[in-house]
Amino acid sequence: MTTKSTFKLTSAAIAATFFVAACGGGGGGSSGSSTGAAPATGASAPASSTATSSNVTTPQYAAGSAELAAFTLLNQERQQCGFPALVENTQEDLAALNHAKYMSSNGGLVTDTEVAGNTGFTGVTYANRATAVGYPSNVYVGGVSAGYYTNATLTNTQYGQNLVYAWLSGVYHIGIASWPVTSAGVGVNQITFNGYPQIQGSMIVANLQPMTTSGPLTFPCQGTTGIAYEGGGETPTPPNTSGAFGTPVSVTGNPSDTIVLTSGTMTPASGPVITLNVLNSASDPNKLLPAFEGVAYPTSPLSPNTTYTVSINGTYNGTAFSRNFTFTTGNVVG
Repeated sequence: MTTKSTFKLTSAAIAATFFVAACGGGGGGSSGSSTGAAPATGASAPASSTATSSNVTTPQYAAGSAELAAFTLLNQERQQCGFPALVENTQEDLAALNHAKYMSSNGGLVTDTEVAGNTGFTGVTYANRATAVGYPSNVYVGGVSAGYYTNATLTNTQYGQNLVYAWLSGVYHIGIASWPVTSAGVGVNQITFNGYPQIQGSMIVANLQPMTTSGPLTFPCQGTTGIAYEGGGETPTPPNTSGAFGTPVSVTGNPSDTIVLTSGTMTPASGPVITLNVLNSASDPNKLLPAFEGVAYPTSPLSPNTTYTVSINGTYNGTAFSRNFTFTTGNVVG
């Protein structure tokens, strides 16, 4: 039997306005996304006891669940690159699950927003849905959503990991691995379409706070392995792309920082140097990147299971910096 997996993703960006934001993820096979606006520079809402009251110190997701797999993989990727691990927040979990069920209940659609009157409606935006289940309204909230259809026999762990690899393949979605947020919630719902599994997944990230490490940091970084070599189908389309594009690199600082990328390259062990497209908040025509993040990406897919040497140059709060490292793609697509 031929195995086929198709991702479709959407994003009202890992950003939106000062306290409210939304974000969607990239996918595998074919994918698509839509996005909103980036948060203002330094848009970190004051941490309050109510923002952490539903945090749990040990993940509460069921053993072997897609939620646990997604949460665990994302934190592994973040920590390897020096970004702080996210803490599970049960209110964010509930808001994410509600949205996953909403997407399943309305034709298996993939969307960041909900429409009042539709089955399962709990709020228009990620922030609205978080507030509806008790999360404080004065704290930054963003999120990603995806739909995944496959005729392959996969485990729940594979479903969850595939969602994360898909999100990390998107120029406007990779921020879940690099943004200076402190908590996350994951919700996954599965239905059957034409006799095969269809998975709707959503993740909420929240509470912008300064990181203890000084930036800029990158994702991927030295030693990262197994991530998608290809992304595509984001809506709006990343600049200078048509169809699939290659693994993006996110360069991120603290909420009050300004990152400006000026150039970047990727070079495989054998093959020509790839000049990267660089995108910053000021140059992003879709107005999705915040000032504290820049993204560099190849406008054509990379090769699977291949090691690339990366060189990134730019300014960090006006001071020149460079980052040089190697990472290795896997055999997954976003």
